[in-house]
Amino acid sequence: MPESLLTILKFLLVILLYLFFFRVLRAVWAEVQSGGEPAPRPAPRRAARPGRGERGGVSRLKVVEPAPQRGRTFDLGEEVTVGRAAGCGVRVDDTYASQLHARVFQRDGQYHVEDLGSTNGTYVNRRGTRSRDKVTTPMAVQSGDRIIIGQTVLEVVR
Repeated sequence: MPESLLTILKFLLVILLYLFFFRVLRAVWAEVQSGGEPAPRPAPRRAARPGRGERGGVSRLKVVEPAPQRGRTFDLGEEVTVGRAAGCGVRVDDTYASQLHARVFQRDGQYHVEDLGSTNGTYVNRRGTRSRDKVTTPMAVQSGDRIIIGQTVLEVVR
């Protein structure tokens, strides 16, 4: 390989490293500026009555795992966030969960779960199947579905 090509490649590598470093610094600065609080999300466009599921019952998220928190329930309104941050509607004590991990919201009378760019992802495990569906776009959930966030399992109940 010619010496000039190697020199150009070295410069490109250094530029890429600086861009990466700049991006990390920018992310840290944004986190410090916000005080660690999640940014508010816009409300869903159209929602049914708050807290109502498909057939009119009040919907909740119930903790299934881990065992020490099993049985805790959280009412679902039009929108609730899930994560480790103090401002989340459903606060989970799970090191594998992000500060602002996911949100559960109503659209057209049905609940949906959306991953909010978490590191470890959000999964939906429908009752009666063994498959786990990774949430990449807002995914509809119904009573009996389980939302897996880190090592925490939340069941949608009506």
